[in-house]
Amino acid sequence: MSGMNLNLPRSFEEQVVALTQKEEISVAEFVTVAVAEKLATLATADYLAERAKRGSRDKLLAVLSKAADIEPEEWDKL
Repeated sequence: MSGMNLNLPRSFEEQVVALTQKEEISVAEFVTVAVAEKLATLATADYLAERAKRGSRDKLLAVLSKAADIEPEEWDKL
């Protein structure tokens, strides 16, 4: 593992310290988890963007055209 200096606005620092004390974890652990979550979010967005490029509106409409045109059951309505 490598070390890194981090400068945060004081309000962020206060919030991080409060949360880490509440959760009984270190600031380092909190920052590591926060970075991991952000990286996962960005990777997911990239993955979905790539999948969307492969999508086909015509294929979607073909699949949807096979669905029955009926009202949903009462328990399944919004």
